[in-house]
Amino acid sequence: MNHVGTVNIETKRLLLRQFVESDTEAVFNNWTSDNKVTEFLRWPTHKSIEITERILKEWINSYSNNDFYQWAIILKEYSDDPIGTISIVGKNEDLNIVQIGYCIGSKWWNQGIVSEAFSGIIPFLFEEVKVNRIEAEHDPNNLSSGRVMVKCGLKYEGTLRQADFNNKGIVDAAMYSILANEYFAAK
Repeated sequence: MNHVGTVNIETKRLLLRQFVESDTEAVFNNWTSDNKVTEFLRWPTHKSIEITERILKEWINSYSNNDFYQWAIILKEYSDDPIGTISIVGKNEDLNIVQIGYCIGSKWWNQGIVSEAFSGIIPFLFEEVKVNRIEAEHDPNNLSSGRVMVKCGLKYEGTLRQADFNNKGIVDAAMYSILANEYFAAK
């Protein structure tokens, strides 16, 4: 892969950018403290802003690594405050595979924002980073997450039984992917 780090990406409604320390309050208020958001995630709801502050500092420090990808999702018409995040949560350098994870404040659910953000990073990952496969998975009980993957052109591959965990415990994992040759053929 040709790692270039977390660069700004702009879509019709969104700016995807690096987090900055001044985002802490918005991140805490908009999603990390929301039990609805974390229901199907691997990390617990943040009970204090100090937890969010610590995580954000870790991300900001990691931006110096060109293989770290963690974007703040900014709805341009709303403000410069992040309303969610999309990132590479796993990668396999030998096979040029990245796995994408995302979450957004419940106030902005069902508005196509996450689909737009995910669709916005796909060209960057295939054309700039030179990945061969982009994958994502979700708990089959989180149907909205699966709809995002389909809207972004990922294909359902199957469900791995008890192959993941989240705040509900050990769960199945519905796997989706898109390959570079599929992306370039559709261009």
